[in-house]
Amino acid sequence: MKLKTLLATSAIGLGLALSAQAAVVPDGTTLADDQTYTFWLLDAIKSMDPQINTDVEGSDVLRNLFEGLYNEDGNGELTPGVALDHTVSDDGLTYTFNLRDDAQWSNGEPVTANDFVYAWRRLADPATASEYAWYMELMQVENAPEVIAGEMPTDQLGIRAVDDHTLEVTITTPLPYFPQMLVHASTFPVPQSVIEAEGDNWTQAGTLVGNGAYTLTEHTLGERVVMEKNDTYWDAENTVMTELTALTINDVNQALTRYLAGELDRVDIPAGQYPRLAEEYPDQAVSTPYNCSYIYMLNVSEKGPEALKDVRVRQAIAYAIDRDIIVDRILQGGQEPAYNWTHWAIADFERPEMAWADEMDQAQRIEKAKELLTEAGYGPDNPLELSLQYNTSEDHEKIAIAASQMLKGIGVNLTLDNYEWKIHTDRMQSQDFDMARYAWCGDYNEASTYLDLMTSYSGHNNGQWFNDEYDQIVADSKKAEDPQPLYKQAETLLSEEMPIIPLYHYANVDMIAADIEGLPQNNVNNTWYGKDMYRVAE
Repeated sequence: MKLKTLLATSAIGLGLALSAQAAVVPDGTTLADDQTYTFWLLDAIKSMDPQINTDVEGSDVLRNLFEGLYNEDGNGELTPGVALDHTVSDDGLTYTFNLRDDAQWSNGEPVTANDFVYAWRRLADPATASEYAWYMELMQVENAPEVIAGEMPTDQLGIRAVDDHTLEVTITTPLPYFPQMLVHASTFPVPQSVIEAEGDNWTQAGTLVGNGAYTLTEHTLGERVVMEKNDTYWDAENTVMTELTALTINDVNQALTRYLAGELDRVDIPAGQYPRLAEEYPDQAVSTPYNCSYIYMLNVSEKGPEALKDVRVRQAIAYAIDRDIIVDRILQGGQEPAYNWTHWAIADFERPEMAWADEMDQAQRIEKAKELLTEAGYGPDNPLELSLQYNTSEDHEKIAIAASQMLKGIGVNLTLDNYEWKIHTDRMQSQDFDMARYAWCGDYNEASTYLDLMTSYSGHNNGQWFNDEYDQIVADSKKAEDPQPLYKQAETLLSEEMPIIPLYHYANVDMIAADIEGLPQNNVNNTWYGKDMYRVAE
């Protein structure tokens, strides 16, 4: 017997929402003549390749140019994408997806199961050198570790095309949340013939061929991305927005000014300005939980400073930073102070009790920090010299300055280094840092999306903290009927070892034009699609 998932609810509520079509405009709504949407990007998009991109902002763009097996609605529920539904074998290890027969590439060619096979093999192929190759391991796709390590050919990866409209995936451990993982951009299909013909140039505007609701018509790196409605998209008839434009503006205050001048339809609210803007623009200023956590990553690799290899130093740095000041005085947008890694709003997650977070006030934490640092041989008379790097943003700078002032009080002198996004991430990936600002936005709404990142096989563990006990806890959680107790163990170990310093859990703090409809307000992942949006007449 097979379990049918056809517009129904699965083991953890990851069913497919009933409505699969694009924008659903209520009866009686008068649409504006102008159906364009202009949104803000802080940094340049590093890659338009679904298997290469690692950025949240890049994923926002890619979801409009490509479409995976499933999408999400405004409540975070799965809706059909290229897949209409799927079946699961009794042992939970084989997924068979029924693909729609009207999905097309923007060049008019059909999208088939083989396009997914090619994309997944390409993601896992060592020759692609994707930072997200590890995602195939997280999904527990059969033979993924061996393929990624170059020990098996890519055709041994656990994915195959039964026929043009039937895709079969084999995983090694039952994962109730497996369908939810398929919304991630790295799993999107890509056109093999175009990639082979164009090489690295295949992602250029005018050359890129996608299967999403929009096509790429302009990409000026670090300036703008323009996407126009794709008439070959299977639900183009219900897609209302005709053009999406992303403007890269490195200064969020300048971006807000341009929003207030009518040049943008959505922008992040700068630190400290939400209370004022919510009072002045109550129909535009919004704050909702957002599946991201903000940390300082510590470099404990061979290239990192010797002092950070001492757990007492790492703990002292963590204890000395006052998170309440960061969220209540600097950010002021509904963010929550973080004493652990996983976001508080993640489904079914409960943070473990931690003495330093739950039994000490900030004054006690500072005294403990001084004690630990003294034991490690540092203090005001023999200060520890470290650098803290962050990517260009006034908000990151404000937090870094505050952190440096807090740490100076216990005997740690921070040199603050500001880099553009690409340089910042390149330095992190090559372990060319002491401490670095980092944020992780969950790929799906389940705690493993955070905890997997700190494993030794993660593609994003840039501080290179490798711990066999931690790896085993995470591995055991994949096989547990109830992984939550193991998630608590993993968080407890992170708190004891402190390879990262959690600062706060994100909120989505935005200004959104009052005439824009269709952006999600109840989806902790903030997964949005231009096809679901529309502009109403004022």
